[in-house]
Amino acid sequence: MFEELSRRFEAVFNRLRGRGKLTEENISEAVRDVKRALLEADVNYRVVKKFTAAVREKALGAEVLESITPGQQFVKLVHDELTRLMGGNAQPIKLHANRMNVVVLAGLQGSGKTTACAKLALYFRKQGHQPLLVAADMQRPAAIDQLETLGKALGVAVYADRGKKTLQVVEGALARARSEGASLVIIDTAGRLHIDGEMMGELKKICDAASPDEIFFVADAMTGQDAVNVAEQFYREIRFSGSILTKADGDARGGAALSILDVTGVPIRFVGVGEKPDAFEVFHPERMASRILGMGDIVSLVERAQETLDAEKSRILEKKIRRNIFTLQDFLEQLRQIKKMGPIGDLLAMIPGIGRAVKDAEIDNSALTRIEAIICSMTVVERERPQIIDGNRKKRIAAGSGTVVQDVNKLLRQFDSMKLMMKRMNKIAGKRGHAAALRNLAP
Repeated sequence: MFEELSRRFEAVFNRLRGRGKLTEENISEAVRDVKRALLEADVNYRVVKKFTAAVREKALGAEVLESITPGQQFVKLVHDELTRLMGGNAQPIKLHANRMNVVVLAGLQGSGKTTACAKLALYFRKQGHQPLLVAADMQRPAAIDQLETLGKALGVAVYADRGKKTLQVVEGALARARSEGASLVIIDTAGRLHIDGEMMGELKKICDAASPDEIFFVADAMTGQDAVNVAEQFYREIRFSGSILTKADGDARGGAALSILDVTGVPIRFVGVGEKPDAFEVFHPERMASRILGMGDIVSLVERAQETLDAEKSRILEKKIRRNIFTLQDFLEQLRQIKKMGPIGDLLAMIPGIGRAVKDAEIDNSALTRIEAIICSMTVVERERPQIIDGNRKKRIAAGSGTVVQDVNKLLRQFDSMKLMMKRMNKIAGKRGHAAALRNLAP
């Protein structure tokens, strides 16, 4: 989402890095470039004006430390101000443990409310809650069908009654949630292509009937500055408690994310980073600022790994690597776990220092699928003992995986290189272990 903004910021910082010191002249030039970058990213003008004024004031008043360059100092100032602009600290939702919680989602049609409902249900179910999704968008029958389909796929209960009016549906859903012991009710409301009195009137009635603990405004990251104007109007009417930014994995310029909080005073709580139900994260302003400035986001990468990777399988794999009995079947299982974490390009961008290096590189995510297909076309014995794979076997494997023999050869060479590297690492680790043992025995 922030690729273009990141590129422009990097150009600004590169110009500053060549300067010997921060002066009023080069600070003014850098701030002017930052202002232009933010405006072109669809950040609200009032927000940009306030942001650049704060950066300029802090830059002119800052004492440059001897250990860092002027360019690094300016990056730090912009990072801190971006973090402040997007909310400072993450504000995760804390649901009540001893009673039913109610959440209402509101926004324009097409903003991704229905999908966000399902993602929110999955997120809180992982935390031990029993959610109930409520199809209260009676204006768009397809929304009810969509929510029922999503609920069935995720194994989450959905309350829908096409024969009743909106308020009757909400009241019926709340009664069912109480009787079944649901700890969380998530209500999907109707949207329009634009804000109108009828829409807001219905939304207010839903909120009065449901007495929600949280009201989330769902904003499409693709709508740019218009999302900010819509957010302002929604906030005046229903005083929502947080925002959910959807479609953040697209090529949107990101202005909405940098503007909504400043304009409404309400934090962004979650961000949708993909189409899959689990592509949904708590919004961390500091981490997002680091991503925008090309600093990576190693904390989010570790958290994603912890959620995705199987700890027991990882322990077994570690033992196999130490004993040098790593097979193509083990490689396949690890590959599948990595694929669950998301596109390789996104993962590399989270590693500090790597993001800039790979941003212009063509990351072929289909290569992983190709490797998986090749291994799956092998027999169990071939996966365990790849050295038996001769020319005829290679032809069969290539035909079965829809690849060519050269692809099979390439995979086998890479696997041999990987095993050799693991063997060398084990030898180094063993020598270090012996040396440490000798040191411990020394008087």
